[in-house]
Amino acid sequence: MRSDTVTKGKQQAPHRSLFNALGLTKEEMDRPLVGIVSSYNEIVPGHMNLDKIVNAVKQGVAMAGGTPIVFPAIAVCDGIAMGHIGMKYSLVTRDLIADSTEAMALAHQFDALVMVPNCDKNVPGLLMAAARINVPTIFVSGGPMLAGHVKGEKRSLSSMFEAVGANAAGTMSDEDLCEFENKVCPTCGSCSGMYTANSMNCLTEVLGMGLGGNGTIPAVYSARIRLAKQAGMKVMELWEKNIRPRDIMTEDAILNALTVDMALGCSTNSMLHLPAIAHEIGMDFEIDFANGISEKTPNLCHLAPAGPTYMEDLNEAGGVYAVMNELNKLGLLHTDCMTVTGKTVGENIKNAVNRDPSVIRPVENPYSKTGGLAVLKGNLAPDGSVVKRSAVVEEMLVHEGPARVFECEEDAIAAIKGGKIVAGDVVVIRYEGPKGGPGMREMLNPTSAIAGMGLGSSVALITDGRFSGASRGASIGHVSPEAAVGGPIALVEEGDIIKIDIPGLKLELDVSEEELAKRREKWQPREPKVTTGYLARYASMVTSGNRGAILEIPKNN
Repeated sequence: MRSDTVTKGKQQAPHRSLFNALGLTKEEMDRPLVGIVSSYNEIVPGHMNLDKIVNAVKQGVAMAGGTPIVFPAIAVCDGIAMGHIGMKYSLVTRDLIADSTEAMALAHQFDALVMVPNCDKNVPGLLMAAARINVPTIFVSGGPMLAGHVKGEKRSLSSMFEAVGANAAGTMSDEDLCEFENKVCPTCGSCSGMYTANSMNCLTEVLGMGLGGNGTIPAVYSARIRLAKQAGMKVMELWEKNIRPRDIMTEDAILNALTVDMALGCSTNSMLHLPAIAHEIGMDFEIDFANGISEKTPNLCHLAPAGPTYMEDLNEAGGVYAVMNELNKLGLLHTDCMTVTGKTVGENIKNAVNRDPSVIRPVENPYSKTGGLAVLKGNLAPDGSVVKRSAVVEEMLVHEGPARVFECEEDAIAAIKGGKIVAGDVVVIRYEGPKGGPGMREMLNPTSAIAGMGLGSSVALITDGRFSGASRGASIGHVSPEAAVGGPIALVEEGDIIKIDIPGLKLELDVSEEELAKRREKWQPREPKVTTGYLARYASMVTSGNRGAILEIPKNN
């Protein structure tokens, strides 16, 4: 056992004395030490129930003969961090989570791990850590929130942000805004649409790192507690068989995740996190993969914000396995990949049933024959940009209009809410990328303001930042190279015509190469917005969005 390094032999007597101080018995030290990585805290609604999940995991581990030991991981609530300096600290926590979990797991020589995450950066951060540490590991999340109910309709957090825009436009009363505020988030759990947290939790099932139901069983269901106990027991089986994350998270598993991502219509943030996870297993993930996979993968789900269904509906319809089984009818999955169940993908999904074709469309009747995400390239985004195609209204799939240029998110929001953005405009928000932000802020506030102002079917938004999974509309993010490193988005001027062709996978600035060359000569790098602390260190090491905003040591060091 790996833990023998700290529990066996005379040389380890000092180590055992410290385990004694923890209250551990000799019998407990003789068993495999299983680290339970708890993301519990009292500030994130998706994490406030994780203490119960962790206790259930501990019971499962102990029942199966292991010694469970809990240590923490941080998590930021993207909703609470939205629209202010706090959002600079969202994406950057992914690497803090991965690094700190690696440090804790290896410093204390755990034999196996159970990751208990839920919200946005927490899941990919722990998947990255799992790949690095490579001891038997399983994931069990806190589960999604139930949808709210406002005026007889299901609602969620994206509805709340859009309600603020509608109120600013004078189309929603203060009383109705208050009703939304009090009803859209009715329980604990990760917000109830196919936003980033639920996207990544669903993809843990596809990657093979979580048991069936991990992405969809609602947080408040007792089935979630049972799942946690099963995960605790199952990790001991993984330990006995020495099945480890890199046996599971292979290149084929990553491609499976990208395929199911297309069918589910996941958050554009998955196009940051899958490359980062792939990087940890040594896979060179080009975001262009998305278009090839999208070409042959039907979009089967329109979960909020793309449509009127929610995570609880997906769960009742058969969950992620049912979606995978539909895709397997077309032979789109690598079914021989190993999973934490101890079985292959094919074995896991073969008996899955699609119980509600209105939630999970059959492959014969998809929402579209192509997937939910698209990577656009052109002279405005030579290295790529990402759009959630399934959440774009038909009339905005092809669009051209004048650029309305803003150097930060706040200025754009003020213009939108001030009525300065009109139908046909293309809002450009730059210097919000991984390095320029720093931290690549999500733009849910401006996209929601555009929708709330009634401009969702006539105004596009382009940024080197990123979008919340709750964003909808012609919202094109991750524009690479970003403005801070002199990408073409830094050269756009007010009134330039921008051409968007989502079916054609094009994003073009209608300006001659000669003119762009002149502008490039005049362009000067901006002074960093942050010069101290973690954000400054992050900005010095982070790569562009097209590479997953991974961290690399600068070459001149």
